[in-house]
Amino acid sequence: MRILLTGANGFIGGQLLAGLAARGHEIVGAVRNPGALRGRFPGVDAIAIDFNRDTSITDWTPRLSGIDAVINCAGVLHAGRGQNIEAIHAKAPIALFDACVAAGVRRVVQISAISADAEAGTVYALTKKKADDHLRTLPLDWTVLRPSLIYGEGSYGGTSALRGLAGLPLVTPMVGDGSTSFRPLHIDDLVESVVRVVESDHFAGLTLDPAGPEIVSLRDLVRRYRSWLGLQPALTVPIPFPVMALSARIADLGGGGPLGTASLEQLRYGNAGGAAAAAFADQIGFVPRTLEAALSRRPAQTQDLWHARLYFLRPVLRAALILLWVGSALAGLLAPVSAYADVADAFAALGLPARPLAIAFSVVDFLIAAALLFRWRPRMLAALQLTVVGGYTILLGALVPTLWLDPFGALLKNLPILAAICVWAILEEER
Repeated sequence: MRILLTGANGFIGGQLLAGLAARGHEIVGAVRNPGALRGRFPGVDAIAIDFNRDTSITDWTPRLSGIDAVINCAGVLHAGRGQNIEAIHAKAPIALFDACVAAGVRRVVQISAISADAEAGTVYALTKKKADDHLRTLPLDWTVLRPSLIYGEGSYGGTSALRGLAGLPLVTPMVGDGSTSFRPLHIDDLVESVVRVVESDHFAGLTLDPAGPEIVSLRDLVRRYRSWLGLQPALTVPIPFPVMALSARIADLGGGGPLGTASLEQLRYGNAGGAAAAAFADQIGFVPRTLEAALSRRPAQTQDLWHARLYFLRPVLRAALILLWVGSALAGLLAPVSAYADVADAFAALGLPARPLAIAFSVVDFLIAAALLFRWRPRMLAALQLTVVGGYTILLGALVPTLWLDPFGALLKNLPILAAICVWAILEEER
């Protein structure tokens, strides 16, 4: 079967691509970066799409030529950074589904979310639900899958945040009393479910809630992950929801993600589902593995512990770099020329005015701090920071060599700063 798979570069999409290809299906990955997909899956057929813009039937109809089935698992947690959540979750999928009707592609699988209900009230849930509802009205062999929390050997988004909580030293902050419930489902069991849905007519016209066999609280989920990482039990510290809401709004300024308001609202609503989730095993025809069984089957490795412990250090490192650049900018603007007399004299010997240069460098520092705050193009921003800090270090070290011997490490401190920028750049590369 030739299957168009959207979101194939994502956590779930990549696993679906591998699982479906292993079953002999021919996959066409519809992604924003086809080159990256081909790099991960050499030989795969990949086409360029953008759910932010491809919101009409005419955008999709030509891409459906020769396609037997469509699986849509594109999605984002929140808007921002060039992501239009209404377009990605509703307008583009609706256009794709309508194009399937026009092109005669009858089998469509929509990967939604177990919280895609009006009661959840979040933009994430409502936009997902809008596409689900539209698909259900169409004369197609559609199936809507609304999975609970998905976990696996790797992690992304919410599961990464859970691992991060489990990896914190000494104490474990807990949202509220930690009673929020989940029915965690292993990614391999979701892949098996999708394979069965695609390959059978039995599931046409059904909405299923793929979920694990047990309800696990947030507190217990973090405890199990901590044990899996080989860490001793930690003191659980409940954080009231109003405090979490404030911290989430602060996180929203930097992109939100699993720490933002959208994630917190989804967490409060819960991810355990109801009767449909409890009946999933009977509907799909196999019993998904328990969390305990899945974790025991694949012991944690060093990289798992590193990932967990670095998870919350990433925003801390970014905040530290922002403060560094803001502090450097303010110092350049407010410090009198006498505070850097040696540097000013060296510039004067070259015929360069020290004060205007200090102001210019301060403006650059402010711009870098703003770019860090809004997570502007991490690769380019890392290169810019390394260039600026490296340039400062080489130039000042050459003009005023005595700065290397400054008792406060005026230039020596730039060396660990360069290393910190490199670490930040690596941690920002999520995919």
